[in-house]
Amino acid sequence: MPPLKIIALDGFADRAEELQKHIQELNKPKKEKYLADHCIVRFSNGEGKVRINETVRSQDLYIIADVGNWSCTYKMYGTENRKSPDDHFADIKRTIGAAASKPARTTVVMPLLYASRQHKRSGRESLDCAIALQELVAMGVDNILTFDAHDPSIQNAIPTKSFESISPIYPILKEFITREKKNIDKEKMIVVSPDMGAVRRAVDMASMLGLDMGMFYKRRDYSRIVDGKNPVIEKAYAGPPLDNKICVIVDDMIASGDSVIEVAEELKSRGAESTIVIATFGLFIAGTERFDKANADGIIKHVYCTNLSYVPKAHAKWLTVVDLTKFMALLINALNKDESLSNYFDSKEKIKQLLQETLA
Repeated sequence: MPPLKIIALDGFADRAEELQKHIQELNKPKKEKYLADHCIVRFSNGEGKVRINETVRSQDLYIIADVGNWSCTYKMYGTENRKSPDDHFADIKRTIGAAASKPARTTVVMPLLYASRQHKRSGRESLDCAIALQELVAMGVDNILTFDAHDPSIQNAIPTKSFESISPIYPILKEFITREKKNIDKEKMIVVSPDMGAVRRAVDMASMLGLDMGMFYKRRDYSRIVDGKNPVIEKAYAGPPLDNKICVIVDDMIASGDSVIEVAEELKSRGAESTIVIATFGLFIAGTERFDKANADGIIKHVYCTNLSYVPKAHAKWLTVVDLTKFMALLINALNKDESLSNYFDSKEKIKQLLQETLA
């Protein structure tokens, strides 16, 4: 078992020390330093490089990057620029290049999978996610670890390499159950899928919580693109009555939030009491003002997301950000020791036990 070494790039820097503490706790009485000293250098024309300031030869190297962290900035021609997912992904490749094939094993950890929304082709367009995965493999990456990939079948792009998409449903539901335990009842609450793409998640959550499920079907105009998206021309609901129900919308991410707020408004118009949103990633790329208003208007009661990717407004009263640094530490520690991750894939029994203990 090669020694563990972690390079947490600047998008994940705010969580790196906490991650190291959890790994140290798992490996008592050792108090090893797992975070590698490194720096990201930017030239005035915007070009960059990564320098690793200690050896990673024969190490089990984990490169962690939050490609969704738009709070990171750099200067280019004297102008402050926010880092895009493309910039973060370029830093991953620079880090792999700086390591120069010296580690015994290289694992890239992208909690939010780069280009995961561009996972399939409609017409003449790029397949960015597949291309990115193939690039990493071509550079010598052995394992890729991500969370709740938008479409896990993207791993078919690298069929001979290790690609793990872990669902963090247990730690999220642990927080949800603790807060909402009085309402987790088939007569009071229902799980709703906001579209066809989230049906699998909704079915899993409904079965784990013992609730009914409904779903929305959004018919889009695929002949047009408006603000980067195919516009929705019709919404239809299928499922049990919503009168006086607390609806739980479950999805992988909140991007602008427009879609989830529109669904919550539709639910309210159909008699729902309020809506709770559960999403792995809370990007809030259009800000949180609309959610402030939706909460004030009684449309959205609460939002649960994780800190796997940067969350811009963690202090909002309607928002609970579930800390998953310990969960990530458990996964990295298990991979380093070549242990199975199967316990982290299926949380149904854990959630069933949690419900019994909490609702007893």
